[in-house]
Amino acid sequence: MLDDNDFRKHADNALGSLKRSLITAEESADIEVEDQAGALHISFDDGSKFVISPNAPVRQIWISALATSFKLDWTESNQDFVLQKTGEALKPLVARLINQQLGEEAVVL
Repeated sequence: MLDDNDFRKHADNALGSLKRSLITAEESADIEVEDQAGALHISFDDGSKFVISPNAPVRQIWISALATSFKLDWTESNQDFVLQKTGEALKPLVARLINQQLGEEAVVL
């Protein structure tokens, strides 16, 4: 298991990269991205919202989206946070969830 410093470094890098990709995606999709105290909030025109945040005590990144909680663990082999259930890495998972919410393939991260 990661120690606190390694978790924070990996989480900060992953969320920073995701934030940059999402800001670029705002140009082509009806989403709005905000960074609120280290958590990314993605808002949609219909009023729904996704929240992506680090959870340091359990060393995971949590995504609250589509009335579901997704918990991603760091994997050394992928050098990324991965949803163990599906094997999806952070960016492809977020892109899939956003596209599912929008009902179209508008976002590629």
